[in-house]
Amino acid sequence: MRIWLLSAACLFIAACTTEEDLSQPPAPLGQFRLGHNIAIADNTTRGPFSRDFSEMQIETAVQNAVAKRLRRYDGDGLYHMGIVVGGLVLAQPGIPVVYAPSSVMIVDVTVFDNTTQRRLNAEPERLTVGEGISNAVPLLGSGLVRDADQQLENLSNALARAIEDWLKDNPEWFTPRPGQQRVAYDLKTQAPKIDTSTTSDIAQDDQAAN
Repeated sequence: MRIWLLSAACLFIAACTTEEDLSQPPAPLGQFRLGHNIAIADNTTRGPFSRDFSEMQIETAVQNAVAKRLRRYDGDGLYHMGIVVGGLVLAQPGIPVVYAPSSVMIVDVTVFDNTTQRRLNAEPERLTVGEGISNAVPLLGSGLVRDADQQLENLSNALARAIEDWLKDNPEWFTPRPGQQRVAYDLKTQAPKIDTSTTSDIAQDDQAAN
């Protein structure tokens, strides 16, 4: 349980968000354009005191949030996203996690270059996100003022933002190649194989901490 409590404590302090207008095109990110957007939640560890959730709920929320944010980019390349949700807490009302019920999502993210069919990050990037508290009462916490669907939507939006920031921190991945032609994307485009084994240590770490 300790790993979840530490994550929630840090994220409760740092998870303030501001409203963004995602209808506006973003600053270019080289030749980045999102192809397959794959979220996998078939082995997600449910953290302590979490509300119930389904695999489909998680995958749908994450894919929708990532698509809404990253499909704004329109480079000539094509890159696929593999997102494995390893751990999740959807806070219940009235159970104090740190000072108040807080929600947390832990994921491993991999980016694949369609042209080379290779992953760009050698090891999956682990991201831990919490809800923004701009629309909630901090002393009450999200478990008391938001239902499970709202929490999951907020976590997914926070995750999509974190992924975007991570991509921006690695612009060399998306440098246009000389003579770059626009890569086609359709139903025939091969999807990457996603490794789901890396998230197993979330449950192991949680058990070791107890």
